[in-house]
Amino acid sequence: MRSCAAKRRPPKRGRVARIQMALLNRQLGFSLTHLRSAVSQRHFSITTACRAIQKLTRVRVVDNSALGNTPYHRPPKCIHVYNKTGVGKVGDKILLAIKGEKKKALIVGHKMPGPHMTPRFDSNNVVLIEDNGNPIGTRIKTPIPYTLRQKGEFSKVLAIARNFV
Repeated sequence: MRSCAAKRRPPKRGRVARIQMALLNRQLGFSLTHLRSAVSQRHFSITTACRAIQKLTRVRVVDNSALGNTPYHRPPKCIHVYNKTGVGKVGDKILLAIKGEKKKALIVGHKMPGPHMTPRFDSNNVVLIEDNGNPIGTRIKTPIPYTLRQKGEFSKVLAIARNFV
């Protein structure tokens, strides 16, 4: 004859999960369900756009303009990207908040990997420009991508650049 233990059905997975959750709650001293709901309410993005330039991204000014090189307690931040997607790539114009002022800038390098055989930079580099597109500085200190030559509207920025990659 079979014993009573052999006739029992295995516990359902949901019940096992609840029992394990209750044991963890007792050990940790707080409810994991509250933690799970708090984490699920926050929307973390792990896409590659995190490394491109979008709103509130800190940038580095790489020209020798007086506005970009004087130390200030807040780093320059992007407050608008002038394109449809809102994510800035090399060659896009952005609006910067720098030292309490709004200035336009041109992206000349960003951390996000681009198309095949294009350079990737360690920092998000920008060059300050005036409203008409002329650069404010007279030199660019870092190498800029060669792909900017394909876009014809930045000839004055290309003229003050020393190195190309």
